[in-house]
Amino acid sequence: MSPDPVSTASITAALRPLLPDLSVGALLGFATGLALKKVGRLALVALGLLFLSVQLLAYFGLLTVNWPRVQALAAPWLQQGGELGGMWLTRVLTANLPFAGAFTAGLLLGLRARG
Repeated sequence: MSPDPVSTASITAALRPLLPDLSVGALLGFATGLALKKVGRLALVALGLLFLSVQLLAYFGLLTVNWPRVQALAAPWLQQGGELGGMWLTRVLTANLPFAGAFTAGLLLGLRARG
């Protein structure tokens, strides 16, 4: 059974004014997702290099690290930051955007994209 041509035309006519906002929102969301992914990778590389430096200094006896204390200090920040950070970032990125839904969809696609 084919869709009713009148209802299809009315849906198309209703969506036509929204298409520029939706396409811009999706494009900006995708670009933001790719940028966040790259920045996240750079931050992880920096953290890895810091860890390697500390371990190298500890190996040569120039530094002693109390790892249980580091873990105890970092655990609350990591738990709270993961829960609140995602909500905060979503609020910041979609503030005053009329196309927040398209932006969010593009953002998720950008985060999942290869590259």
